[in-house]
Amino acid sequence: MRVDDEPTESDRLAVAHLLGRQPQGAYRVVVRNAQTGWPVVIRNEPLLDDGTPMPTRYWLVGEPERTMVGRLESRGGVRRAEEAVGLEAVARAHDRYRAERDAALPLDWSGPVPTAGVGGTRTGVKCLHAHYGWYLAGGDDPVGRWVAERLAAGEGDPHPTISPG
Repeated sequence: MRVDDEPTESDRLAVAHLLGRQPQGAYRVVVRNAQTGWPVVIRNEPLLDDGTPMPTRYWLVGEPERTMVGRLESRGGVRRAEEAVGLEAVARAHDRYRAERDAALPLDWSGPVPTAGVGGTRTGVKCLHAHYGWYLAGGDDPVGRWVAERLAAGEGDPHPTISPG
């Protein structure tokens, strides 16, 4: 389920557990598992706590979602997604993602800024996880939509636990 929550202490512990480390910047929980309430997608601020640019705005942290998408990737999902969606549509998605992330930069920020689009890339698809995370959070991402359709068809896992919306 989509939300826009400041992380609770429980969320911070869950996200650190899911990532295997503490996040290095501020984030909000934007998708939760409807049954457990655990974070599935977080929305990162465009800068880490030390001012380093953070190109990944939406991060798929939830399980089993990460594993399901990983299985899809391991079966040629990146190549298949690029072929199905087309590089022009992927480029437009990168532009939308970049514009949203850049709009969240502090107005007075004069340091380095994140570059590229979904998953920190400029062209093509680098990571289905990043596209799917953005899509679940409500992003207009044709690759994320393709991933959702593949997962709903049983690729990666026959029983997805969440659906967009």
